[in-house]
Amino acid sequence: MSFAGAALGACAAQPVTFDWFEYGGIDRTRNQPLEAGEYANPILTGFYPDPSICRVGDDYYLTNSTFAYYPGLPIFHSQDLVNWELVGHAIDRPDQLHYDGLQVSNGIFAPAITHHNDTFYLICTMVGSDGNFVLTAQDPAGPWSEPHILRFTGIDPSLFFDDDGRVWIVNNDDPEGTPLYDGHRAIRLRELDPETMQIKGESRVLVNGGVDLSKQPIWIEGPHLYKRNDWYYLSCAEGGTGPNHSQVVFRSRQVTGPYEPWENNPILTQRDLPNQVAGAVTCVGHADLEVGPDGNWWATFLGVRPYDGNASPMGRETFLLPVEWTDDGWPTILPAGERVPLVHASPGGATVRPSAELPLAGNFTWRDEFDHPELSPAWIMLRTPSETWWQLEPGFGGELELTPRKERLTGLGNPSFLARRVQHDVFEAETLLEIPAEKGVSAGLALFQNDKYHYYLGVKRSGDAASLFLEQVRHGEKTVVRTVQVPASASIALRVRGELEACAFDYSLDGTNWTPIAADLDARMVTTAVAGGFVGATVGPHARTE
Repeated sequence: MSFAGAALGACAAQPVTFDWFEYGGIDRTRNQPLEAGEYANPILTGFYPDPSICRVGDDYYLTNSTFAYYPGLPIFHSQDLVNWELVGHAIDRPDQLHYDGLQVSNGIFAPAITHHNDTFYLICTMVGSDGNFVLTAQDPAGPWSEPHILRFTGIDPSLFFDDDGRVWIVNNDDPEGTPLYDGHRAIRLRELDPETMQIKGESRVLVNGGVDLSKQPIWIEGPHLYKRNDWYYLSCAEGGTGPNHSQVVFRSRQVTGPYEPWENNPILTQRDLPNQVAGAVTCVGHADLEVGPDGNWWATFLGVRPYDGNASPMGRETFLLPVEWTDDGWPTILPAGERVPLVHASPGGATVRPSAELPLAGNFTWRDEFDHPELSPAWIMLRTPSETWWQLEPGFGGELELTPRKERLTGLGNPSFLARRVQHDVFEAETLLEIPAEKGVSAGLALFQNDKYHYYLGVKRSGDAASLFLEQVRHGEKTVVRTVQVPASASIALRVRGELEACAFDYSLDGTNWTPIAADLDARMVTTAVAGGFVGATVGPHARTE
């Protein structure tokens, strides 16, 4: 990760040194090893929602929503749909988009990636700021262009390049006239001039409300257009992104419509199945379809693996399933009443290979010794940096230096917090840091959901000793759960352990023996079931001025 802002001034607090960071987790849904030719769902764990995929020859590229996290819009590459590598981010320069003041669940929503005539296109919405925009690149790993701002309303745009050279955008937007009920939306079609990146002509409504307006369907969104056997297929999410989420499909002989819904919609949902059973997947939808390496169609989509029926620190993750086509030409992802399988035969019999550099699924332990010249691509941060508050010292052993600043996790700025996604609901995260030498400074480990719901285990200088404290922010109200005095030794190790609804925080002065500071705390607090919003939990090192 090579992005950077301006250098900090001479009056900044002294940096705090972190020696290493380690994250590990257990996938409760994976109770036996995969056989050759099998893959496990989800294919991307941790909050990777709203997947969009495109194929270029034998290569596949996938991206996800990142909301107010930066860098934004990760670009993954695969040649078999089950083994993925993070190759870059489309938003990796602070001046590309303006994140200032955005809530964590605002920002970048529902990207759609497309390739046409040797150029990659990524169209998206920046909620709370610049609105709809499109980026281009010759290499999906970057660099990507500056955003071309598109002056139209709504969210979730997707590009479609037709055989006749015309380029179309479909997106969620207002219906014609006054909405009939809360959540009444429409899918609109607009033409784009790819030379000027400007909209041509007026928009038209393709879908009003959803499959059946009389049933008052809500939040028809995430549309994608495909062409197969002279039919235009319009696939959309319907029902909202919660437990009633689903995927539906329409088709027409003309790109401009009219579109008829399939009589057996939805083509994917879990809303009618109990969510309290082991292995349940909920909230599925927001699918994108592509032809796989086996010649068959496959769908990527989002889903949630909850405990207690609705809580998950991972948030919405990326799943993969095959698409079946009916004899009369309709696509379906999963028959009604069937659960999303957690293990499935791979496209073309591909075998899943473990990734030590940046594991994206399964049981694993990942450690960063901070011994590389650039930050690992696992690290993200809240909003765009205007100054460089991190520094790597990649010599023997490696070190990370974080400059404490006044920006808080409770604010809407860019705090000195490096975050990595929580990818399991049974996990541990540890770090070793030097106790800050400067008074009025704290540093430690944060478990974060949003500005109103998070934990911070920090240490600060207190006379000849040091003060270790655990801070809980819930409903936006800060509580110090516990404070203990510890020797002002050179370094201290901090740890957070999460197991379903409970989490615990510990410290160690010798790196071997751990002392609890608090146990049986509420881990549901860092899930959307309590905190709301659209993101999963993150964890990582944090420093601030007190």
